[in-house]
Amino acid sequence: MREPRLAVAVVTMGDRPDEVDALLESVAEQDLPPERIVIVGNGCPLPDFTERLSLPGRVTTVELDENVGCPGGRNAAIARLRAFGDIDVVVELDDDGLLVGTGVLRRVRELYAADDRLGIVGFRIADEHGETQRRHVPRLGAAGPLRGGYVTGFLGGGHALRMAMLDGIGDWPAEFFFAHEETDLAWRAADAGWRILYAPELLLRHPKTSPARHAIYHRVNARNRVWLVRRRLPLPLVPVHLAVWVLLTVVRNRSSPGALRAWFGGFAEGVREPAGERRPMRWRTVWRLSRLGRPPVL
Repeated sequence: MREPRLAVAVVTMGDRPDEVDALLESVAEQDLPPERIVIVGNGCPLPDFTERLSLPGRVTTVELDENVGCPGGRNAAIARLRAFGDIDVVVELDDDGLLVGTGVLRRVRELYAADDRLGIVGFRIADEHGETQRRHVPRLGAAGPLRGGYVTGFLGGGHALRMAMLDGIGDWPAEFFFAHEETDLAWRAADAGWRILYAPELLLRHPKTSPARHAIYHRVNARNRVWLVRRRLPLPLVPVHLAVWVLLTVVRNRSSPGALRAWFGGFAEGVREPAGERRPMRWRTVWRLSRLGRPPVL
């Protein structure tokens, strides 16, 4: 059987030129070069990377007229790869990340070659001190970041997606702009019978950050959570999921009235505005996710 062909996709807003160069250099150092590299300028012009960097494979740049958000930018990269028609797996990396080690892409290829129902592979993310934030471990409980295995979700900063899976379940939910797009994609993948693997040996170094650094975080986070469950959960689970997260949000932000106002404003927007196509997961998928350690109400 033919080995899977890999591409690397990076989306940038043009505000991290040094970090993008460092990331691409870490891609160039891989002992398995990608077949293609696609770099998307999300509402920004892009330089000629091939003039400054010695990059492997065929490099393609895509410049979007406006910032369409992280999932929209990734969709632009996927669309270009789909048009080429010669890629089996796309590795998507945050523009301020850095691949650690030279065998990352080779290991990705090995994992996909060994399992034809493997749809998503999640990388481990650690900061410059080697610390993995708790929110970057894709499972509940006290399990450490070095424990790999099948999970119910993945990290947006570093992951790989099988193109055949995307052809079947659809691409990223661009209307989310950012927040919860990974969960929407993971739930659709699981419902279609694809496996999601957390592989901690695949390491992406990434600066330690908080998602709340974005001014619109609380509003969009709440809006997208409502959209997510309206689109993907069986009706009896919708109020359960939302009630759990209302309680958690109030507890976590009780000392920040401004954050709570923004969150509940986004929640109301999610209820009021159209959520998109409703395609709820099957009950057997609910059971499968629960057996993997994360019922879709948490």
